Amino acid sequence: MTSVTEKPPATAGVPRPRPPVADVLSGALDNPWVRFALRRTGRFLVSLWVLVTASFLMIHLVPGDPVRGSLGPTAPVELVEERRRALGLDDPLWEQYADFLRQCVTGDFGVSMVTGLPVFDVIGDRLPGTAVLALLAFALVLVVAVPTGVVTAVLTRGGRRRGGELAFTSTSVCLAAIPEFLLAVGLVYVFAVRLQWFPVAGQAGPASYVLPVLALAVGPAAVLARIVRVEMLSVLGQEYIRTARAKRLPDRLVYARHALPNALTATLTLAGLTLTTMVAGTVIMENVFAWPGLGVTIVQSIVQKDYPMVQGVILVYGAGVLLVNLLVDTLMAILDPRSTIRES
Repeated sequence: MTSVTEKPPATAGVPRPRPPVADVLSGALDNPWVRFALRRTGRFLVSLWVLVTASFLMIHLVPGDPVRGSLGPTAPVELVEERRRALGLDDPLWEQYADFLRQCVTGDFGVSMVTGLPVFDVIGDRLPGTAVLALLAFALVLVVAVPTGVVTAVLTRGGRRRGGELAFTSTSVCLAAIPEFLLAVGLVYVFAVRLQWFPVAGQAGPASYVLPVLALAVGPAAVLARIVRVEMLSVLGQEYIRTARAKRLPDRLVYARHALPNALTATLTLAGLTLTTMVAGTVIMENVFAWPGLGVTIVQSIVQKDYPMVQGVILVYGAGVLLVNLLVDTLMAILDPRSTIRES
């Protein structure tokens, strides 16, 4: 009797069917990082759209004719009509809005009504001055506030050194309460006019950065130092800190490895808000110190009623604030795995 051997099914070399697209998307959405990225990106795009729309409506909500207000009451009617056609203000509102969205996507913010220069070129020329000023001030805030808050918390924990705690609290409250404008004027009077250590105004070398950076950083540094101290005191009272001390770890390891990272993650959000506040504060500082940046540009444009320039600068400031908030949320999710920002 001849035995018949069964042949294996001929499946070798046959590609397996790919999973449906819906299953792939469903699997991707199960990842908390994907959900976090989609949620934050969607929120950023919606906020950016609101900013763009508000900037577009600004020129239409201004009382009167913005072109007439920019050119003055004595400008010829022909010039006013020509400028209106050049700006597209004679087109239907929906068409103007579509053109404005297209310009924002392509980076073409139009032409200045006063100088005739492209708005994008003016912003590109003035933006570095504002960015450097804000970033230097923010770096100074971090360098001063974080060590000051940590050291003060370590020295005054458990009710010790009441005098030092009172001095720190009083000084930080007073510094935070001084308006930036008055602080800038005071710094100019003392260090530029009386002592003549630094230039009074303008951007002329490294020495010209000292006074505007100080004026911009003193108040936020005082506020952030108080918050760092409070968060550090809260962390030092946790059970894992007492466990680390019970293991007789050196104080430097307890503070640097266990306490400081947890205290900083809690203050990261406030640091991001501080940076956005300082970006807005550059408008005051630049006008006090005659600094060639966007702050001076937007004030001059408002006075001259140069609405295309105002729209462009507002979009740059607003987009910068939104990007900072997005960056802070991302850093919070990375540094703190337990954060509800990532797990929600």
